[in-house]
Formats: sequence, C-alpha cells, structure tokens
Amino acid sequence: MAAPAVEGVAVTALRSVLLRVRQAAERAATQPERVRVVAVSKTKPVSLIRQIYDAGHRCFGENYVQEFVQKAPQLPEDIEWHFIGHLQSNKVKTLLGGVPNLAFFEGVDNEKIANHLDRAVLSLERNPLKIFVQVNTSGEPSKSGIDPSGCVRLAEHVKSHCPLLEFSGLMTIGMPDYTSTPENFRTLSKCRVEVCKALGMTEDQCELSMGMSGDYEQAIEMGSTNVRIGSTIFGPRDYSKKQPN
Repeated sequence: MAAPAVEGVAVTALRSVLLRVRQAAERAATQPERVRVVAVSKTKPVSLIRQIYDAGHRCFGENYVQEFVQKAPQLPEDIEWHFIGHLQSNKVKTLLGGVPNLAFFEGVDNEKIANHLDRAVLSLERNPLKIFVQVNTSGEPSKSGIDPSGCVRLAEHVKSHCPLLEFSGLMTIGMPDYTSTPENFRTLSKCRVEVCKALGMTEDQCELSMGMSGDYEQAIEMGSTNVRIGSTIFGPRDYSKKQPN
C-alpha cells in the first residue's frame, strides 16, 4: 500500500488560517461562513495555487495585471478571483478581458476608474463586476484610496452612474508595514455607516474588506467580512519581477 502524500506547507498553513478565522469570528459572535478568506497569490507559481485549489479553496487574489492575465487561464474556471489594489485605467480592458472569471475588484478609488470598469464590462458583455471602494484610512499620501470624507460620494457615483458595477462594500490596505491599528478599522466601519445611510443599504449588505496576514484576526473581531491573506499561506514574496499596474 502506498504511503499517504505529505500535505504541502502552503496547504497546512491554509488550514491553520481557516481555523484562526473561525475562532476570531466566534469571538466576534459572527458566523464563520460570513468571513471570506482571499488567498493572495501574487508572485507565486500556478503550481502552488493549484495545491491550495486542490485542498478545496476557491477564492484567490492577485495584484499585478500582467502576472494575473498569464496565470488565470492556466487555472480552473470556478475560481473566484479578486483583483486587489490600484489599477491604471488603460489596463482595465486587459484585466477584464484576460480574467473573465474576475468576481471582485478591490480598489475603486476614484470615479474615473469606476467609469472605465463599467464601460469595459459592457463592451466585453460579461457579468456585472462586484467592487469595493478603497478608502485610505491611514492618511498616507503614498497609499491609494479615497479620503474617508469622499467615500459616500464615490459609492453614490458607482450606484448611480455605473449600472454594470455592483457596489459591494469598502476596503482598506493598512499601515506602511501592512498591518492596521484599531483606529484604521474603526474609520472604515464609520465609513460603512455613512455609506449605508446615504445609499439606503443595511450594514449586512455592505462588506468590509480589511485585514491581511499581520492583522486579520483583529480585523474580523472588528467586523471584517473579507480578509486578504498572502504570505502567511504562501510564504515570503519574490518582488524581483514586480511590474506596475
């Protein structure tokens, strides 16, 4: 009889993350199933993503357009892909055309990119795209994201002028070391209250995407429904081939 295969390091790490997500959700009196774990696979090979997929995970995220459009066609179509971060408007069609199963765009930070996404969805005749408005909760000039004072206006623009985009919530990146303080999370939560009031939505209809490898448990305890976990699952990044979006 053949010996059972040894579980890969990344799969073991994924299982640990999922357990900790469940525990954090229980501490927050939230149903664990309501917290989505996005396995952020930037700079990682298709073979490693496939290991996580074969372990049963279906939600993955990428940050770099050229890398994304090369990898996605090599992987199963039932993956729920997330694009995370800032994108130049002239790359929108490349992204949406190259990743037809892109489910979420986490990073709408101005009206121009929203308009380009909406027009691209129309021209490609694809399903409506779910989007998170990105909010700069740390106030750093180097960070993408709209100022908290402008999040209501941008969310209203998406709802009123971008019929092929589905406003799904708010997201934030975090501090310089990619962790966040409770104040960052509180700021995003306050933005949700204001946006829901303006758009006539319940808070359950407006997700919060906050929390990464260094702070996802705290983020869940403070209301996050979408955490983006990269290095904790996949190991250290190789940024030597990073290309701008």
